[in-house]
Amino acid sequence: MFRRTLLGATVALGAALAAAAPASAQIKIGVAGPMTGEYAAFGAQMKLGAEQAVADINKAGGVLGQQLTLEVGDDACDPKQAVSVANQLASKGVKMVAGHFCSSSSIPASKVYGEEGVLQISPASTNPTLTETGNWGTFRVCGRDDQQGLVAGNYMAEHFGKQKIAILHDNSAYGKGLADETKKALNAKGVTETLYTAYTPKERDYSALVSRLKQAGIEVIYVGGYHTESGLILRQAKEQGMKATLIGGDALVTNEFWQIAGEAGNGTMMTFASDPRKRPTAAAVVKEFNDKKEDPEGYVLYTYAAIQAWADAAKKAGAADPKKVAEALHNGTWATVLGPVTFDKKGDVTVSDYVFYLWKDGKYAEM
Repeated sequence: MFRRTLLGATVALGAALAAAAPASAQIKIGVAGPMTGEYAAFGAQMKLGAEQAVADINKAGGVLGQQLTLEVGDDACDPKQAVSVANQLASKGVKMVAGHFCSSSSIPASKVYGEEGVLQISPASTNPTLTETGNWGTFRVCGRDDQQGLVAGNYMAEHFGKQKIAILHDNSAYGKGLADETKKALNAKGVTETLYTAYTPKERDYSALVSRLKQAGIEVIYVGGYHTESGLILRQAKEQGMKATLIGGDALVTNEFWQIAGEAGNGTMMTFASDPRKRPTAAAVVKEFNDKKEDPEGYVLYTYAAIQAWADAAKKAGAADPKKVAEALHNGTWATVLGPVTFDKKGDVTVSDYVFYLWKDGKYAEM
């Protein structure tokens, strides 16, 4: 009787351990961004990159012998929703989040992650404030607006310094931040813009703004903002007979810009890092996407790289504990699809390489 009871208990214990094994053999991570809303094109890029990174890492054996599972958070680029998403992801026990996209989402979310012990690596948020707060676990694999704005302002001063320039922004952390940094660089070169003003995002009719630009004789429109409004402003400007050149930042790096602007988009310029799809370090992963008829444009590879760097840092740290991984990230160089990535003490990458791109016939390419 005792033997049967012991045997039964042993079997039950074995079954319980077997049932528990899959859960203990998984590490949860997250990706968060605008999966819905005006800027969902970028959320789709992030999700695509995160899913591929998780699949590739798991195929190679996972992290510390454990498989990764991915949680997806939708902040719709809304700051309040971003805080809610951050809390939800933290409550699910994620160790790191590749996100967010909009700086206005990443900045408030970073406070939650810091308090809840979650490591954050943004693939796309460029506002300097994100990494200036001293949060132990905030990183980004992209550059900053003070770097991007310097490139844009210097180029505009050199090539358009004698033309009438308007600098527009949408009052967001990203848009205004980038516009201000571009204005600073432009002014430092001795060029003063003709007009500096804000516009209301998510509108459909910018005819009043366009009329103001036309009346001022604007020849170059710099937009600190997203592709949806930039495309509309440009299209409506061309419809009013303006021949102005549109220049924008990295938020124009989506084929959806052309869908909005149409033929009016020809000649549009934008700043973004040198095309990650063409880097030798990304060749194998790009082929994976191409084989599936997918284009890893924009921030797909940046999201992939964020997860890739985290995974290797966890292996080096010998644990998925976020604070240990953060310490490792600060003290190593990480081989990623973007090339070697090294972080400074703030969590910024030590090298940025913003260049200009030109939109032509529905495609964009480095100038």
